[in-house]
Amino acid sequence: MALPTLGDVHVNTALTNVSLAYMQEAKNFVASRVFPTVPVAKQADRYYVFSRADFNRNQMKRRAPGTTAAMTGFRLDNTPSYFAERYSLGFPIPTEIRANSDSVLNPDMNATQFLTQQALINREYNWATKYFADVWTSKYTGGSSASVYGSNTIQYWDTTTTSTPIEDVRHMSTKVALAGGGFRPNKLVLGRDVLDVLLDHPDIIDRLKAGQTPNGPALASLPKLAEIFGVEEVLVMDGVYNTGQEGGTETSVYIGTKHALLVYAPPAPGLMVPSAGYTFAWTGYFGANMEGNRIKSYRFEPTDGDLVEIDAYYDQKLVSADLGGLFYNAIQ
Repeated sequence: MALPTLGDVHVNTALTNVSLAYMQEAKNFVASRVFPTVPVAKQADRYYVFSRADFNRNQMKRRAPGTTAAMTGFRLDNTPSYFAERYSLGFPIPTEIRANSDSVLNPDMNATQFLTQQALINREYNWATKYFADVWTSKYTGGSSASVYGSNTIQYWDTTTTSTPIEDVRHMSTKVALAGGGFRPNKLVLGRDVLDVLLDHPDIIDRLKAGQTPNGPALASLPKLAEIFGVEEVLVMDGVYNTGQEGGTETSVYIGTKHALLVYAPPAPGLMVPSAGYTFAWTGYFGANMEGNRIKSYRFEPTDGDLVEIDAYYDQKLVSADLGGLFYNAIQ
């Protein structure tokens, strides 16, 4: 008995209501949320730095009748500068690919989303490379022995039975406040691996237990961790990137590593407003947004197609090394 086969009654086509693309959420990336972004009209320029030492010195004197007031002033440095580097990436769309794409595919949208993720990864990777580094005035390095603040060492926080992360952060906060002229850190940036360790640390769990009720067990959240560590915000670097070569084995790792960073950063940039860091974004470039990013599409004859490009102009600037404290290798 002859019957039609599955291949006779149905020809496979691409589904129009589902496709898979591994786009990471923007909230996984913190590079644009730790330090304020400063929109700038020029790609390079200078900015002023007022002398902190002059502002914090006790200089008022007793004044007798008929005498003049004691005189003072402050020093001003106009040599610091920024330069918004250009980072770019292009995505070609040949004419044949566009003409033969299934209806479920939108080459322009696909290219734009792909390039947007590439820009997020690039900015996050550069942020981690610049700031999770030995550039800060205050630094504690993790080790196997108990924390000794005088020698700038702490015990690895994943040594959960004896390490003291809450005390370590408190000591670092005071150290930064003294080095930075009274500006106590208000943000704690953690690599995901560091956060996972802290969530299971007995010191953290004990503090959380104090807030639980019979019908509501204490659960760790970033706002609660911020309260425990005495900061306004805890930021977690959840972004990942593939370290493998194109066509090779995929190896995904967190961009945020085994470090933690305690910094002071204002809600927004402004005149006479200090910060551990600023991101200078060149918005004066035609078509650039407030982050210094621009996406454009144009005909590109060398490939007989179109080219979608993304540009990013920014300088992640270490403004004050005194306003940050690094926990280098906070975990093993």
